[in-house]
Amino acid sequence: MDHLNRRALFAAAGLLLPGGGFAATASPTARTTHGPVRGYADGTIKVFKGVRYGADTSPRRFRPPVTPTPWTKTLESVAFGPASPQAGKADEPQSEDCLFLNIWTPGLRDGVKRPVMVYLHGGAYASGSGSSPLYDGARLCRRGDVVVVTINHRLNVFGYGFLARLAGPEFADSGNAGMLDIVLALKWVADNIAAFGGDPGRVMVFGQSGGGAKIATMMAMPVAKGLFHSAATMSGQQVTASGPLHATERMELFLKTLGLTPDRAAEAATLPTDRLIEGLAAADPFTPGRLYFGPVVDQRSLARHPFYPDAHPQGLKVPMILGNTHDETRAFLAGSKPDPFAMRWEELAGRIAPEMRVDIDPDHVVATYRRLYPTYSPTDVFFAATTAGRSWRGQVIEAEERARAGAPGWVYQLDLRTSAQGGRLGAPHAADIALAFDNIAASGSPYAAIPAHQRVADQMSEAFIALARTGDPNIAALPPWPRYELDRRATMVFDIETRVVDDPRGDERRLFEAVPYIQPGT
Repeated sequence: MDHLNRRALFAAAGLLLPGGGFAATASPTARTTHGPVRGYADGTIKVFKGVRYGADTSPRRFRPPVTPTPWTKTLESVAFGPASPQAGKADEPQSEDCLFLNIWTPGLRDGVKRPVMVYLHGGAYASGSGSSPLYDGARLCRRGDVVVVTINHRLNVFGYGFLARLAGPEFADSGNAGMLDIVLALKWVADNIAAFGGDPGRVMVFGQSGGGAKIATMMAMPVAKGLFHSAATMSGQQVTASGPLHATERMELFLKTLGLTPDRAAEAATLPTDRLIEGLAAADPFTPGRLYFGPVVDQRSLARHPFYPDAHPQGLKVPMILGNTHDETRAFLAGSKPDPFAMRWEELAGRIAPEMRVDIDPDHVVATYRRLYPTYSPTDVFFAATTAGRSWRGQVIEAEERARAGAPGWVYQLDLRTSAQGGRLGAPHAADIALAFDNIAASGSPYAAIPAHQRVADQMSEAFIALARTGDPNIAALPPWPRYELDRRATMVFDIETRVVDDPRGDERRLFEAVPYIQPGT
């Protein structure tokens, strides 16, 4: 990084003195196993952005990641690294050289062994990065004296395009390359986080949507064993992974969009990045929407499904929070056409049928909801039924399989209505991110920075910190939070008045548990 670029970055971070010199606090340094890095100070918090944990993946496309070549010169770590290549995201740099992580810490080499909270971003394995303002870890650090880490890793076809059955042993790990990136990042944490004031023996992973699904997947990956000691998933489940045959069929369709026949599959490893991005627009043959790429049961790093036929034994000793929002699909479907907020009863069954993602009689579903909730409008039933059938069901399965095995788990439901669109989105998918990070005033937060919302952010972020610190989310600011067990199904309902409710939406749970569930994408 040249002098002018460095000066511009520090100026943007507010780290230049009035005379143009660098502030004394602007240059915290740390030594990693690969080489020294220099970050900057955000008040009392030391921040390191764009710290390399893996080598450039472009020469190893569709293959497992490797550690980077060591360096001796101190590298500036004051700007986020590139995101993995992805469709439709132009607000930050993208590159196949994307194996970078970011660290927020209250102290360096000070003898304190702080809990470490590693966040995995959402985006359904297809999009996203660790650089959203909502993921800024400074407030968590100040609140809980913890170290916060976010990471980038390979996504979509770059991380999960399965070539093992098409292009031979060289690409045997291609279906889970993105998961192996995450494992490499956690190994970096184990080897390096003590230099950043963290305790490698107390690492919590937490993630929303696809981030939670990645955590569930790692619970079934032997290569991830022992790399994290507690976990929290937020509207993110992975009951089943993709099977190898479906994953192969998806890859064949992807190759076809690139003009490649299956016998030429290996050529995808040498095409320009932009060509591969173009191929992502193909329609998926099994689920609505674009091609799905996610973890694959490849009999290598993933030998069975994470929560089928039961919870994988590897994760049973890991204390875990599992949460969902009350109105998940209002985030996905509020803008669908025709307008769901103008829905009529006579069209409701036809509208919910493809969106529940389970094979159940939609007329029966509508009749059941009208009996359970006589005051609901067609719009209310549409969002409630699609949430319960499509988005909440996986969390119920995971929580109950863990409960059957006696694993330590706590369940929450977020009911706190957001400010978005005049409140008509309720508590939608992704609403809990700002609360868990205590970042309700950050760009992208769906909540207003008012005392009632801040109180819930205090509660949720403190509970997550407590899980990282002790393996138990119970804190003084919450009612006693019982473990999730099948006799009660006790659930912490975060709202204006946060409370514990036994088996909330139990009738909806029973309605959908009567039919088989298939993980979307598998």
